[in-house]
Amino acid sequence: QVQLVESGGGLVQAGGSLRLSCAASGRTFSMYTMAWFRQAPGKEREFVAAISWSGENTYYADSVKGRFTISRDNAKNTVYLQMNSMKPEDTAVYYCAARNRVRGYSDYASFYNYWGQGTPVTVSS
Repeated sequence: QVQLVESGGGLVQAGGSLRLSCAASGRTFSMYTMAWFRQAPGKEREFVAAISWSGENTYYADSVKGRFTISRDNAKNTVYLQMNSMKPEDTAVYYCAARNRVRGYSDYASFYNYWGQGTPVTVSS
């Protein structure tokens, strides 16, 4: 059992930056594949980025590659999403997700068995 709590969302102008944090409970956090998804109003959840157990392997959606960076600090039980050069189309509720007991990652939401409540991000033009 693990609980995930996102923070760091808010309102930012286009071209600005935000850093999201996802704090996790549980002793086995370091064994979880972690990911970020987002959901814009009226749309389905969209994969953003994922990171492996060790933090050495990362994967990004084409829409954010080169602008967003996912990282983790297992000692702090926290995963981060650094968002730079933000665009209005980045506006969404951002969710932290986790999957245990399976190696690798996926861009399908159904792969992940733990989810945070989300933190809203709004990018103005």
